[in-house]
Amino acid sequence: MSNSQRLPDTFSRLAWSNLAAQSAEQIALAAAPIVAVLTLGVAEGQTGVLQTALTLPFVLFAIPAGLLADRISRRALMAGAEALRAAALAAIVLLLALSALNLPLLALLGFTAVCGTVVYSVAAPALVPSLVNADLLPAANARIELARTIAFASGPALGGALVGWWGASLAFGFAAALSAIAVVLLSGIYEPARAPMPRRHPFQEIREGAAFVFHHPLLRPVFITQFIFNTGWFLQIAVFVPYAVRHLGLTAAGVGTVLTMYGVGMVIGALLATRVMQRIAFGTVVGLGPVTGFVASVVMALTVLVPSPWLAGLSFFLLGAGPILWVISTTTLRQSVTPPRLLGRVSAINIMSYGARPLGSALGAIVGGFWSAEACLYLAAAVFGAQALVIWLSPAAALDRQPVMVGDEVAASC
Repeated sequence: MSNSQRLPDTFSRLAWSNLAAQSAEQIALAAAPIVAVLTLGVAEGQTGVLQTALTLPFVLFAIPAGLLADRISRRALMAGAEALRAAALAAIVLLLALSALNLPLLALLGFTAVCGTVVYSVAAPALVPSLVNADLLPAANARIELARTIAFASGPALGGALVGWWGASLAFGFAAALSAIAVVLLSGIYEPARAPMPRRHPFQEIREGAAFVFHHPLLRPVFITQFIFNTGWFLQIAVFVPYAVRHLGLTAAGVGTVLTMYGVGMVIGALLATRVMQRIAFGTVVGLGPVTGFVASVVMALTVLVPSPWLAGLSFFLLGAGPILWVISTTTLRQSVTPPRLLGRVSAINIMSYGARPLGSALGAIVGGFWSAEACLYLAAAVFGAQALVIWLSPAAALDRQPVMVGDEVAASC
């Protein structure tokens, strides 16, 4: 019997809840800008306000969410977050029915819904180790990431189709229903009780989580690698569409097909992750994602010399398949070496590495504006090379097997 078959029923409820929650997020994120433009008549410049509202919660609330996840029941926190998202999405449906929706209200309710996403994303990795045995962590994380990948690949298309075929109300209503289903599934999960934490000043607790990550010989290079990877990825994606149209001669449909290869790679990588981690040294799997990212960036840079859509599609496929192994293996590593009482804060700090995304986009705008998209692709390859070098020179890449799970007795300064 495979690891995935032996995952306990209580974890299966979490996995299905995760699929529902992630799908609700992606459908709503796809529907919001479409509704803003087609229903509210918002101009292109104003959509930036909406996009800011839909991304700002990750910067503002990841750390507070991690703090809460270490103080109270993680299952209850996630259920509350999904209920908040369901309420925000239902409010959008009501305002649409009353013809009272405007851009500020859409941005505010979208911001509220994404706050639920942030809390769920922080608390879920912290909850998993309490639901499965240590040897099942890779299979459990692969299941979680497969659900996220399916939602990521299908949610935007489904959201756009729902708005186009049946209207915005049905799209947001369907997303709200999925969030409600996630709440119901979470209510049936048994979460083992944790020892109560002594109450200290929040800044002390946040500093404790940050110190653990940045002083840990395995987690520090993982964070640095992920930060650099996000910079390179968003540097490349910032210029790809105009580059693909101008240099590769792709139509809108062609660009969409090439970008779809990223989702295909993610699904295949998530499906194969457990088998790969059973057959290859743990540290090698950790290093595979960054190396694959570097190879993918080199393949994309090659399209400057050989303008082939097939090479671009291969690049995106590799960027999906390899880094999903990174996410699964490093999540398992983080869960194994982090004391349970710190898992929420450590998970939140990991999410803060997404702060590199606007940095990468800004680099794309600057380098692309002053030089060219081709220069951006060369720079992206260099950035991806740096992140691969960081992880392969670290102790994480030398791990023969998944580390033994630690307890709360481990010092935060380890």
